[in-house]
Amino acid sequence: MAEAVDHTIRTGEHLAVQAGTGTGKSLAYLVPSVRHAVADGTTVVVSTATIALQTQLVDRDLPRLAKALKPELDREPTFAILKGRRNYLCMHRIHTGAPDEPEDALFDPFKLSQIGREVKRLHEWSSDTETGDRDELNPGVSDAAWKQVSVTARECLGVAKCPIGTDCFAEKARNRAGKSDVVVTNHALLAIDALQGYAVLPEHDVVIVDEAHDLVDRVTSAATNELNAPMVAAATRRCGRLIDQDIADRMAEAGDGLAMVLEDMRGGRLEELPQALGGALAVLRDSAHACITGLGPERKEDTDGSTARKLALAALDEVHDTAVRLLEAFDAEPAKRFDVVWLNNDGGEFNRPPTLRVAPLSVGGLLRDKLFGPRSVVLTSATLALGGSFDTLARQWGLPAEQSTVSRAPGAASEKEAPSDSDVLRWTGMDVGSPFEHKSSGILYVAKHLPPPGRDGLAPAYLNEIAELIEAAGGRTLALFSSMRAAKQAAAELRDRLKTPILCQGEDTTGLLVRKFADDTRTSLFGTLSLWQGVDVPGSSLQLVIIDRIPFPRPDDPLASARQRAVEARGGNGFLTVAATHAALLLAQGVGRLLRSGNDKGVIAILDPRIATARYGGFLRASLPPFWTTYDPEKVRAALRRIDV
Repeated sequence: MAEAVDHTIRTGEHLAVQAGTGTGKSLAYLVPSVRHAVADGTTVVVSTATIALQTQLVDRDLPRLAKALKPELDREPTFAILKGRRNYLCMHRIHTGAPDEPEDALFDPFKLSQIGREVKRLHEWSSDTETGDRDELNPGVSDAAWKQVSVTARECLGVAKCPIGTDCFAEKARNRAGKSDVVVTNHALLAIDALQGYAVLPEHDVVIVDEAHDLVDRVTSAATNELNAPMVAAATRRCGRLIDQDIADRMAEAGDGLAMVLEDMRGGRLEELPQALGGALAVLRDSAHACITGLGPERKEDTDGSTARKLALAALDEVHDTAVRLLEAFDAEPAKRFDVVWLNNDGGEFNRPPTLRVAPLSVGGLLRDKLFGPRSVVLTSATLALGGSFDTLARQWGLPAEQSTVSRAPGAASEKEAPSDSDVLRWTGMDVGSPFEHKSSGILYVAKHLPPPGRDGLAPAYLNEIAELIEAAGGRTLALFSSMRAAKQAAAELRDRLKTPILCQGEDTTGLLVRKFADDTRTSLFGTLSLWQGVDVPGSSLQLVIIDRIPFPRPDDPLASARQRAVEARGGNGFLTVAATHAALLLAQGVGRLLRSGNDKGVIAILDPRIATARYGGFLRASLPPFWTTYDPEKVRAALRRIDV
């Protein structure tokens, strides 16, 4: 893998590498990347999806590697971590105070006092911290409190205008990154740097995308906008004292009009723009533009006024630009649209207001032009070859489905081809395998005898199967459910039937639950989506992974259904390309929780019989490691009892 990464850096091609847990893939991409950065005096960017991997790279892998490579490179390589501005404490906010709290907090004394205590603690922490990085604050604080002491990129005054700019934690982090050989960041910041046209990251010619299976979702999230009435009200409050009252009143009325229209609409994807909504959005767009104009030019001598104006302008720009994007999303005929629009109007347990969302139908074109075009990219994960092929994810990334390699003589002055308008992106797919002997270390059990899963919660047959498996394993179980409702139902019903403890996601912080699970070999942990990825519990505490059903996206998921229909309109198999691919990725990630070290053994139990009986089952099974497979529940229970020592 290290040689393949080195080849990619030298040739300008791209590389997709599937590398299982325990292969040492971070060292395989870091060694050639560090050598390239030091030799060429440039920066290499490493992008990850999770805080856990960022921490591992910065706190463990890179410090050890830097010391080991110092004799070979004649100096110790440098590295830094860089996050979005919102992740750092803003000292200007600390000294001048934050804008008004939203109205719901002002009229909730308990919430206000809780936020007040957290903000007081943040003020005290600001005198002690060297980085201002939220992730270094332990214990953490609520999002509402953190918003009081941080700013977005749009809200920031800028280092030249801010009176405390020289002490800015975000700018210090950017400066460290600009002087470093390796910069570790996240997929969201990588997307913002590539897609929004202004440099957030230092200049770089090589990007390593670790946890690349998450790239499309993270880029899609970064390219998604939303709009609701509270956002309009907040923008109106921000600009209310800075512009003529009648202009601000027009904005407030436009927000009220939008609220009334959204309250009367059903949730879900919008195929066409309703007349009432189109009118409300147009009025909102124009009133936001009038407010922006009313703010007038910035006066450099008025620092306090500049702060208020910047905050107002950021909120107004977001409302205006989102309204414009929503209106323009319906300009083209349905088959040629680039964006998907939907309304969330179910409230949920947090009583959220009706919210319009707009997201790109595909991010492949954006990635092809903005990420892969200007630089060499290495994409790696334990899960990339879905259905036995890299082509499925390659299409989502914007790479041509046909893998391509070019052989050139090593040691040439430049192995990179001269750029050409007719260039086709060249890339190679590579599977470096796994250090685990899957056939002898694990069993894949498919409960073929069970009925297909229904929509009304877990059937009694499923609960019986789960109980018998956990009893045979003596606890030691991570049970992954496709919904929180199913996880809570199973936990509630099985606690009375089983003698071993059961933890359920939502009863405490996820990190604390995972630690409790790891510390007690008789405990089982039930949970949903966030537990399918990132849980790393080697050893005897985890010897059984139960998956209740194939994790297809919900049929009413607006973005997935729109993408599926777009594939079908081009003559493709929309279900396999979108729904089955989504399921295969999550299945492979969930299955990957079992073997985390060389001595691990255990069982993967998939209760959904469709993985064995449906036509798409072969695609899903080809995305999983080559475990020994059985449909016999007795054999599986006997195996679990044997390893329960």
